Parts: sequence; C-alpha cells; structure tokens
Amino acid sequence: MVKKLGILLLVLLVLGGIGFWWIGSARGFSARQQPTSLEVTLARAARGMAIPADAREMKNPLPLTPELMQEARRHFADHCSSCHANDGSGNTEIGRNLYPKAPDMRQQRTQSLSDGELYFIIHNGIRLSGMPAWGPASGSDNDSWSLVHFIRRLPNLSADELKDMEQFNPQSPMEMKEQKEEEDFLNGKTEKK
Repeated sequence: MVKKLGILLLVLLVLGGIGFWWIGSARGFSARQQPTSLEVTLARAARGMAIPADAREMKNPLPLTPELMQEARRHFADHCSSCHANDGSGNTEIGRNLYPKAPDMRQQRTQSLSDGELYFIIHNGIRLSGMPAWGPASGSDNDSWSLVHFIRRLPNLSADELKDMEQFNPQSPMEMKEQKEEEDFLNGKTEKK
C-alpha cells in the first residue's frame, strides 16, 4: 500500500512538473496574465492543504459588538485595504496586480469559509499567494478574530461605513506632506508653492 501511494505521488509530481513546464514555456509566468484553470485549481488546493483540519472547526471566540465591529472596520481600512479595498473587492492597484489577484471577499468563495479558516489565513498567511502572515508567531490574536467578524460584514457594508473607513486608509509620506502644506497654507502659516 505504501509503495503504491509513493508511486502515485511520484506520477503526480512528474505530471505536475510537466504541466508547470508547459505553462511556463507556452505562456511565460507573467503576473499580467489570467491564471489558467489548472493554476486556479492548484492554488485552491494549496490553500486547502495549508489550513489544518482542526483550524476549520475553530469558532470565533470574540463576541460581536458594535465597538468591536468599528475597531475591526478601521483596522481593515488601515492594514488590509491596500490589497483588498475598503469594500473587500480586491479592486486596488496592488490587489489587481497580485498573482493570483486578491479575491473579492464579498463573494461566496470567501464567505463560505469557516471562521477558523478565515482566521488561519489572516493569522498565518498562505505561501505563494501574496497573503502574508499578520498574527504573532505563537498564540491567538484578537485582531485576526475581529477581522473575521468584519469579513462577514463585507457583503452588506453601508455607504456610511465605507466613508468612515476612508479616514483610516494609509497615506504615503508625500500625501501627508502635501496635506500638511495645504493645512498650513489655509491656516496662514506658510505660502503655498
């Protein structure tokens, strides 16, 4: 039995290697291209294998309160929106140019994941996907659990919630400098160039 399993694994590896070579030689490996159905299947399988079975059964230990949701929404705006957009669509310059692209987290493919699966993805990241690990190296973290609650809210975000998030989106140093110069000018502190 072990020998047959080993042979099957070897055959699958050889076939996978041939497929990988074929894709690379025929199309190249540009992140500008749409993933093939084979790549999508392999990426989903890799994500599935990356999440331990016991993580799938985990339940969110944090009670859902308005205060927690506000904190999670603002945390998402500050830490996650660069890739995922405030609305979870993934429609940002970074999100569109990742390979694979950042998922639209409002859709069923994400919403159907268990709380434990979402937590594991946020906390530990997924190799070769562009999704980094955000949680501490050991132990649980409330930020990741809070974000699980927020991700569940994404399909129904209100215009007011999206507006609130905008003030927490990251700014580049140049944007901050321009904003300060404009405020100084409006307050009569300096001349605007």
